[in-house]
Amino acid sequence: MYNLYKNNHLLSQLSVAGDPDKIFATRPGLPDVSYRDLFAGAERMAATLAGLGVTPGDRVAVQVPKSIEAIQLYLGTVMAGGVFLPLNTAYTGAELAYFFGDATPAVIVCDPARLGEITPLSGQASVLTLSGGGSGTLTDASNAQPSGFISVSRDLDDLAAILYTSGTTGRSKGAMLSHNNLSSNSATLRDYWKFTPDDVLIHALPIFHTHGLFVATNVALLAGASVHFLPGFDADAIIAAMPTSTSLMGVPTFYTRLLDHPGLTPEATQNMRLFISGSAPLLVETHERWEASTGHRILERYGMTETNMSTSNPYDAERRAGTVGFPLPGIELRVMQDGLELPQGNIGVLEVRGPNVFQGYWQMPEKTAEELRPDGWFITGDQGFIDNLGYVTIVGREKDMVISGGFNVYPKEVENLIDDIEGVKESAVIGVPHPDFGEAVVAVIVRTNECLTAGHIAAVLNDNIARYKQPKSIQFLSELPRNTMGKVQKKALREQYKNLFVS
Repeated sequence: MYNLYKNNHLLSQLSVAGDPDKIFATRPGLPDVSYRDLFAGAERMAATLAGLGVTPGDRVAVQVPKSIEAIQLYLGTVMAGGVFLPLNTAYTGAELAYFFGDATPAVIVCDPARLGEITPLSGQASVLTLSGGGSGTLTDASNAQPSGFISVSRDLDDLAAILYTSGTTGRSKGAMLSHNNLSSNSATLRDYWKFTPDDVLIHALPIFHTHGLFVATNVALLAGASVHFLPGFDADAIIAAMPTSTSLMGVPTFYTRLLDHPGLTPEATQNMRLFISGSAPLLVETHERWEASTGHRILERYGMTETNMSTSNPYDAERRAGTVGFPLPGIELRVMQDGLELPQGNIGVLEVRGPNVFQGYWQMPEKTAEELRPDGWFITGDQGFIDNLGYVTIVGREKDMVISGGFNVYPKEVENLIDDIEGVKESAVIGVPHPDFGEAVVAVIVRTNECLTAGHIAAVLNDNIARYKQPKSIQFLSELPRNTMGKVQKKALREQYKNLFVS
């Protein structure tokens, strides 16, 4: 396989470790997939895309359920020289219209069930389908292609993917990730977390997100490891997979739900060597309960769409609850305030520099210049500090972003939709602690019409934004708290509603 991909940087890295005849993925109720099968399917996907006219740098937008065929589409896109653009399966038509208009993909691949909705939004793009079971017009076209596709030449700095991350203004930004951004970070994580061909990873994460695609999948491929490839989170399936697995990557919600499962015992986890958590803050209580229940300490790490992974608690040394560990090898991190680097222990805005940092925002040079300094430092917008032992702690988000169930929610996007509803004077969207999701989205609204109900507002939002962005509670106030400059005090609102979901 390797000789077919040697001129394509990312593919040459992802394909070299796995024994072609080794099982890459086991799947519930479906045949196992070897490394040979995986890459042969990717080659046929690449040939199909090339036949549709995909050339180096063209975007391939993908909104499909999780499947091995979707992984092959990711690999095939990179193999064909394209730029992979994964989209959350919860995005509505209104959201997709913006992404398609901004990224102008050459090809769009969607769930067959949404073909009628997406085709009118597709512009000049070719539209194909791919279901969660792996069938669809893309599979049909690919099955007619021979394997043996020779990768299109791609170098370190060429784009491999664009991932959209919402902006505080409500306009989503496309983070451009190069071949080197992805390969270097995955290799660092493989080594730091000691993944080898002997590992079997429980893969229950979605693959439209950095965590499931570029951390879990890429790390497994670079290590030549195997995965239990689950369609999504299923506590029973994860518990059942543990005796034949060595590792699990998840979000805090995974761990809180597994803690409620009667099958979670030290005996059930005795073959496991590593539990990793990310994408949202892990409560210290969850960390402590997990250790008490299993004998394992969860390894928490920190990253962003724009930076991949930047820090991690250590594999061998102390994993400190409430922290995200140390900067990864080759990555620099500093704490800044008003252009000055702060001393140890002081809270400021975290900035990151290294080969993991993205190339900028798609077609947004001004926004790129605001957040990516000329010398390579990326301004994360997260507030934190470094303690006297070097551990990094995140204390808040400068931009008021909410992370619910591992997904980013930017309040301004939700507020704009609420404020457009007749009878709404103004709104403030905040995140408050939630025992299952880490944070829950809450909308606090001032009405001009007392007949306006929470149910009506929820119905409007249901048609316009993904479910994970929708408020889990809608509250009404006569006025929003403000400071002397007239700015809404979201901190006061978070304090007022902090116990809404926890006792």
